Amino acid sequence: MDEYDFSGRVVLVAGAGGLGGAIAAGFAAHGASVAVADRDGERAAGLAAELAARHRVATAGIVVDVTDEEAVGSMVEAVARDLGGLDVLVNAHGATVRTRAEDLAPADWRRILEVNATGVFLCCQAAGAHMGRSGGGAIVNLSSVRGRFGATFGQTEYSASKGAVDALTRSLAAQWAELGIRVNAVAPTFVETDLTRTVLADERFAASLRASIPMGRWAEAEDVVGPVLFFASPAARFVTGQILYVDGGLTARV
Repeated sequence: MDEYDFSGRVVLVAGAGGLGGAIAAGFAAHGASVAVADRDGERAAGLAAELAARHRVATAGIVVDVTDEEAVGSMVEAVARDLGGLDVLVNAHGATVRTRAEDLAPADWRRILEVNATGVFLCCQAAGAHMGRSGGGAIVNLSSVRGRFGATFGQTEYSASKGAVDALTRSLAAQWAELGIRVNAVAPTFVETDLTRTVLADERFAASLRASIPMGRWAEAEDVVGPVLFFASPAARFVTGQILYVDGGLTARV
């Protein structure tokens, strides 16, 4: 039995950016039907079409604002209707700003928490309700090492939001185990994506970050795909409520 064969299973990836795109491609390469949801409808549709052509799997591209409860509910309904169910949810959306706490605008605080924490909750809530009625499933949240320890260079709101994701992951895992729903999180260090590229453009900061990681580099999107597939697969059938750090050894020093 190939525990990483996702043929016949439906995966919803919320977030079609660098990480979300790589994760969606990973599932499609292993035979899953994949729905990609993003606030940017063209990006979601384009990625869905690309995956369908490359991997010969059923796909869907969906426009969604993850902070809109009604829109999130409609997203889950559309996936279940158009692709025949929902077995796996991956929350890969996110936002950040790089501002010291004393200079952080309350509007930015609220926006980041809404996207990174409330948005994850709403997606989990809607998907979990469907999975609970359908015999179970797997949810994988994208967290960060910043949920474990603070960032001295700013990103107070980002660290707080990822700490919330970690706590939410554990809480839902405990509540939903009896429904057959497993909930885990993958927490990478900095991954070079559109979201972090402006931060890593600061050469001095990028060099200090690289020096703090025992393996000597920051993460790439592909480094995150395997752990996500593991949590979603039968290989992790008895694993729930866990936060897996994909950080080149960074947290081993903390």
